Amino acid sequence: MNLPTQVRLVEVGPRDGLQNEKQQIGIADKVRLVDDLGAAGLRCIEVGSFVSPKWVPQMAGSAEVFAAIQRLPGVSYSALTPNLKGLEAALQAGVGEVAVFAAASESFSQRNINCSISESLQRFVPLVETATATGVRVRGYVSCVLGCPYEGEIAPQQVATVARELDAMGCYEVSLGDTIGTGTAGATRHLFDVVGRQVPRERLAGHFHDTYGQALANVYAGLLEGIAVFDASVAGLGGCPYAKGATGNVATEDVLYLLDGLGIVTGVDAERLIAAGERICAVLGRENGSRVARARRA
Repeated sequence: MNLPTQVRLVEVGPRDGLQNEKQQIGIADKVRLVDDLGAAGLRCIEVGSFVSPKWVPQMAGSAEVFAAIQRLPGVSYSALTPNLKGLEAALQAGVGEVAVFAAASESFSQRNINCSISESLQRFVPLVETATATGVRVRGYVSCVLGCPYEGEIAPQQVATVARELDAMGCYEVSLGDTIGTGTAGATRHLFDVVGRQVPRERLAGHFHDTYGQALANVYAGLLEGIAVFDASVAGLGGCPYAKGATGNVATEDVLYLLDGLGIVTGVDAERLIAAGERICAVLGRENGSRVARARRA
């Protein structure tokens, strides 16, 4: 299959990247990060989530972040909303796109959101209906698609079933997440082949963590399967509070370097993106997780 000529990068650093940081990050620093990413040319930025601060303390203040960011024309600023209460808060904050989160693993679903996969999907139906009725688009996530910390390997057909449900209820796109980063290129191609028979590939995205150093290989495997949307996190920020040992998302800078090398258009400025990553890493007092950024700095 020919590689896509264009790829849409979904920047998840401000939400998925920061949510696992232990130190409290100021509203101004979060706003600066979002504005830096928009200025770098990213057109899809996940800004925060409307969840109980009891469960994800780092995401407290998402409404204030949405109120302060500089909203650029043509840029989608989204938020994770696990329930109707979260959706209501997101709508009040003027969010134009929201995301819902299901798992392909029963064990992970129980530990992550305290309910079965089926129950989680049923909860999302009124949320998707309400969001759609108000003109807000809904994106679906499926976690643990290539492995679960509690169950090990996950059958691709199980992932396809969950993805099909999210697609059928009205999610405009379904992102398949390798939450613990154990997937390999062959397994990734097989996964997209199986899921792609039930959900059109143009409505699928890839979301890879780099725990085992396989994320870029998995992005390339997705490209070979015709996938043209990938989630990534500036400076490789991230992890998963419910998956011990899972490291950050694949770094946006590294994915961009791969895509630029393949001649695939993204509209993202590499130097501005690297600068955004360096700035937030300085705030966090941590090493930049992007190999490209570290090489350029050296």
